Amino acid sequence: MLERTLHRHILGDLEDKMVFIGGARQVGKTSLALHLAETEFPLHDYLNWDAREDRRRILRAEFTGDARIVLFDEVHKYRDWKNYLKGLYDKHHSDFRILVTGSARLDVYRRGGDSLMGRYHYHRLHPFSVAEYLEGDNSPQPASEISFPQPGNKASEALESLLKFGGFPEPLVKQSERTLRRWHHDRLDRLVREDIRDLENLRDLSALEVLVDLLPSRVGSLLSLNSLREDLQVAHKTVDHWLEVLERFYYHFRVYPYSDNRIKSLRKTPKLYLWDWSEVESPGARFENLVASHLLKLCHFLNDTEGYRTELYYLRDIEGREVDFLVSEGRKPWFAVEVQASAQETAGTLNYFAQRLKIPFLFQVVMDKGIDVRRGEVRVMSAEKFLGGLV
Repeated sequence: MLERTLHRHILGDLEDKMVFIGGARQVGKTSLALHLAETEFPLHDYLNWDAREDRRRILRAEFTGDARIVLFDEVHKYRDWKNYLKGLYDKHHSDFRILVTGSARLDVYRRGGDSLMGRYHYHRLHPFSVAEYLEGDNSPQPASEISFPQPGNKASEALESLLKFGGFPEPLVKQSERTLRRWHHDRLDRLVREDIRDLENLRDLSALEVLVDLLPSRVGSLLSLNSLREDLQVAHKTVDHWLEVLERFYYHFRVYPYSDNRIKSLRKTPKLYLWDWSEVESPGARFENLVASHLLKLCHFLNDTEGYRTELYYLRDIEGREVDFLVSEGRKPWFAVEVQASAQETAGTLNYFAQRLKIPFLFQVVMDKGIDVRRGEVRVMSAEKFLGGLV
């Protein structure tokens, strides 16, 4: 098993608080939790809310006597889960560690009950990235120049595999198109028919499934709720709510425009990307989605493990000039990224926005292999090298 980047960070956080691991269905949360327990805590207890006997044990607060860590899987499906974990932690935090996994956003999911603030650390587990697939140990720091390792054949192979099969463990490891097709079908069916049905009061699940079918074709473009509303023949408010639900369950994420008076920027309209970019059919949109996912993973990693306020945006002004991505820390620009198919031309919009926003580092990320050149202030770099320097 490839060791996940979060392994050692979660282990450190378990020393003083509970740890919650959130993320998309089948991204590897349970595998990570069990691997950590088996390697670091040979005496452990694993309880899954979906298993009847485990559910009974959870409600009775009955655990293995010598367990040094107790793992709870999908316990957020219990209506009073927050109060339950609060009481358990307050009473037993010196007796055993507590690790919680779930496919809904455990940090924001509200079912009532007392707050867990101050009692847990939250980590978001992302699909495999180029750096993680290669088991790299990078440590990018905001406002600093990123160090990019020299890519080898393995980096190129990793990028090709990720582009084709996505970053979720099962299809990535098996690398079979048949497996990928079946995995897509099963994952989306269970996401809507099990996870969302169990936790959300939605009447028309079939229409929600239609929305799921529509979203891959919207990747990388400005997201129009009116267009989706017309396609689905439902109210604007309904589409907005469904998108919120799907985002809460890690089906997609939205990237919003960076707002600043110096560039007369757009204010609200987001762009949409999927956690599983292998669903995206257009090669250009899939490549852009893969880069977006790597950048979001970097932002979440620095936020969850180091406490930085890193955020992912895109740049667009009212005259239509655009740069695909901007990563900021504390609202201050760190670096901008334009995604292109080739290195033949340098995107002039990078320099335009850099001059007005004082962006320290500029990158044009391309599919061409072996490219790493500076053209003025812009560093044009192959995707395998750029992504290999992230997390």
